Formats: sequence, structure tokens, C-alpha cells
Amino acid sequence: MESENINIWCWLIPILVGVICGILGYLIGKGNTEVIDHSEDLKRCHDKNNKLKNDLEACNQKLLTMSDPDVSTSLGATADPIAMAPIPTIIPFDAAAAKAAIGKTVKENNLKVVEGIGPKIEGLFHAEGINTWKALSETSVARCQEVLKGGGDRYKIHDPASWPMQAKMCYEGKWAELARWQDEHDHGKL
Repeated sequence: MESENINIWCWLIPILVGVICGILGYLIGKGNTEVIDHSEDLKRCHDKNNKLKNDLEACNQKLLTMSDPDVSTSLGATADPIAMAPIPTIIPFDAAAAKAAIGKTVKENNLKVVEGIGPKIEGLFHAEGINTWKALSETSVARCQEVLKGGGDRYKIHDPASWPMQAKMCYEGKWAELARWQDEHDHGKL
């Protein structure tokens, strides 16, 4: 008879402890239903994003203004088309400077150095004949978007707004400037 009483308590005690723990857990969990409002953080992120986009657009407009022959003429430059023709300059690639600034070995004209471009996107650009930093730097954002669109729906999430500018920094050997820009802009994301 005594052995039956011990058996009952061996079952009854763990069941009671489990029920009490369950009730306490429910009450503690129910009391901690504070909702955290992140709307201010989200608004600040949207504002910063808009400011960065405006800065990028201002830089692109400045770039266009500098290369627009009509603007050059209005500033007193000669209207002679031969004198206005750009003189092609070859900028030598300095792998050591690139590695020092970026922190990894960089191969010349590797489009993956541009933040946001991975191996598959690089392949899309190569298929379109955009094989160098110089070629990418001279490609419009709209054209970059077309290249991405040609790759299918999975590339819709990518934003190539800064890619030509980053490629230009690579081409011109402005590695420290590129590294600083990528760090300040969440690695290329506007």
C-alpha cells in the first residue's frame, strides 16, 4: 500500500509543478506586451535616404554640366569642335593602392568591386559588352536598370544608381575615396 502512495506522488508532484510553471509563464508573458514604436527610426532612415539620393542627383547633374558642350561655350570656351573633343587619357591601374584602400586584392576592371554587383550581375553586364570600369562609368543608370531587367525578376531589388559613379572612382584610381564612400553609404546602398 505504501508503495502505491509513493508512485502517486512521483506522478502528482511533477504534474503540479508543470501546471504552476505554465500558469506563471502565461502571466509573466501576458504582462510583458509592450509594443515598441520604430516609426521615428523609420522616418529618419527615409529622410537620410532621400538626402543621399538628392546628393547623388546633384553630383550627377554637376558631372553632366561639366561635360555639356553648350555650358562650356556659354562660359567663354571656344566653340571649335576639334578643340572641344576630349583627349583620351589612359589611367594606369595601381593594384597596390587598390588593395591598401579596399583591404583586398583587386583585379583590374573587376566590376564586383562596385558595391551591389556580384558575379551574376557582372555576367549580365559582360553579356551586354560592359566589361570595364570605364565602360560602366559611362553607362547611364537607366541603361544599368535595363541590363538588370534583362536578367529577370530576381534582379528587381538591386539599385544601380551609384554604380557608374563607383566605377568611375575605380577607373580613375580614387580608391580611398571609393572606400570612404562605400563605408558612408552602407556599402553602396543609398
